[in-house]
Amino acid sequence: MDAAAEPCGVLLVDKDRGPTSHDVVDRVRRLCGTRRVGHAGTLDPMATGLLILLVGKATKASAQLMSQDKTYEADLTLGVTTDSQDADGEVRETRPVPPLTEEQIRAAMARMLGDQYQTPPMHSARKVGGVPLYKLAHKGQEIPREPRFIRVESMDLLCWEPPVLRLRTRCSKGTYVRTLGHDLAQALGPGGHLTALRRTASGALRVEDAMTLEALGRLPRAELLARLIPAAQAAPSEGPA
Repeated sequence: MDAAAEPCGVLLVDKDRGPTSHDVVDRVRRLCGTRRVGHAGTLDPMATGLLILLVGKATKASAQLMSQDKTYEADLTLGVTTDSQDADGEVRETRPVPPLTEEQIRAAMARMLGDQYQTPPMHSARKVGGVPLYKLAHKGQEIPREPRFIRVESMDLLCWEPPVLRLRTRCSKGTYVRTLGHDLAQALGPGGHLTALRRTASGALRVEDAMTLEALGRLPRAELLARLIPAAQAAPSEGPA
């Protein structure tokens, strides 16, 4: 890469719990020395895992990369519901958790597969009238939201240690996994909320090939830029940048 040229490519980041996706973008802008950095699908502050950043002209591949199915692993704690459907929210209700078998849980998961419409949660960055829903939620407001078409390709039970079940799901873009968790917990009876969420894949891109922001920050700039994946390789339907 010409030292004078603008950096260009796709950077895979393993996001830690806490920072927003925008926080990560800002840090990578400084590391790469360019303002032209975006992402191909946000992660909530509580969520960890694969965050795909687009640097320079690779931002043109945004639509192709965002359209890929995503894979997540999540911990769902039954018996406690929150207003945000995850651990960052305020507790709304607690209920006893009945005895549940793995077969019962898998049967409930199977009923959640396929094409469907999902209503975005109030605690989300989706905008209505130019205002993010979470800002309205923080004011105690709840407004009608237009359901979005999604597809849940698979949902598997990884572990069941009451009251926490760990699941893996593969779903279409725009799916709120905490809402899937909320709906599953309601179907099982006691309700619940996500206490952990990790994106492990987006299309063919895997979190195993990503680095944490802290580790990227320790790399010499030349090594950091060498990790940029050509857009045509990361998003095969995208032509050369």
